[in-house]
Amino acid sequence: MPPPEGEGEERRKPSPAESREWTQRFFRGLGVDAPLPAAADRSDAYSALVRGVLSSATVSAAGPPRVSCTLTISHAAINAYNTIHGGMVMGVAEAVGMACARAAVGDKEMFLGELSTAYLSAARLNSEMEVEAQILRKGRSVVVTTVEFRLKETKKLCYLSRATFYIMPVSSL
Repeated sequence: MPPPEGEGEERRKPSPAESREWTQRFFRGLGVDAPLPAAADRSDAYSALVRGVLSSATVSAAGPPRVSCTLTISHAAINAYNTIHGGMVMGVAEAVGMACARAAVGDKEMFLGELSTAYLSAARLNSEMEVEAQILRKGRSVVVTTVEFRLKETKKLCYLSRATFYIMPVSSL
C-alpha cells in the first residue's frame, strides 16, 4: 500500500521570491493591488508590517509601566467590511503588550503564552485609535498585560486584549 499523499515527503521552504509572489497574490485576492514594501523580503517582515501601522509610541515610567500609541486604520490593515482586520488587532496587541512587558522586566527573554481579544465594536478605515497597554500582573516568571483600543475621536472602547508573557528562566550552569 503506498503512503498517503504528502507523507514521507519533506516540505520545502519557499524561496523569498516565491513567498513574495504568494503574498502579493493573497493581497490581490483581497482587492489590494499595491506593491509590497522592500521590507517584505526581510525575515522580520511581519513585525515591520505591524510597526508600519503604529505611530507616536510613548512609554510612561511613572508607576507601573504603560505603553501607548496611535493606530491609523489604513488599507493594509482592513478586511472586506472596511474595518480593521482581527489579525491586525491581535498583532498590534501582541506588539504593544510585549513593549509594556519589556518596560516592566527589562531585557529578559520572554515569549507569548496566551493572547485573547474581545471584539466589542468595529473601527472603520481611516479612523484613528489610541492603543494603550498596562501591566495587570508582574511575577517572577510571568507578566500579564491588558491592551485597550479606543477610537481617538469618541474614546469608545472597540477591542480589549489580554496577553500573558512568560519570562525565560536563566540557566544556572
